[in-house]
Amino acid sequence: MNINKYIATLGLLLFITVVSFAQDRPDREKIKALKVAFITERLDLSSKEAQLFWPIYNEHESNMEDLRVKEWSQVRYKIKQASTLSEQEADDLLGLYTALEKEKQDSYKRLFSKLKNVLSSKKTLLLIQSEDDFKRKLMQMYRQKQRKN
Repeated sequence: MNINKYIATLGLLLFITVVSFAQDRPDREKIKALKVAFITERLDLSSKEAQLFWPIYNEHESNMEDLRVKEWSQVRYKIKQASTLSEQEADDLLGLYTALEKEKQDSYKRLFSKLKNVLSSKKTLLLIQSEDDFKRKLMQMYRQKQRKN
């Protein structure tokens, strides 16, 4: 059995195991493990590609998490109070929101630029699709769990 099929099988088993034994509120580490297994299986990375890919991707994910935290703490929280903001405060908040969105776009540009040296363009597109598919799958799992409760 070649290494890619072994990794994919292991990833799928990990995915099924974690989903089966997940607690009521899966923590970030479990979700991250599911995402790693999902992406590894979908991209069918060679061992060399995986060795180069994951540090780049993990750096990007860390940066995106920092931006998400910043967005929620500095923007989303205040948007809920939009009706009480002055026009100047609202304008400043829109400026901050726009700047954060640009930072997210810049982070993706850096990711894709770095991945050009590691993955084919086709696999990079597959990564984008896999991220979207993973989000959908995670939401489906969440909804199913909510229906059971």
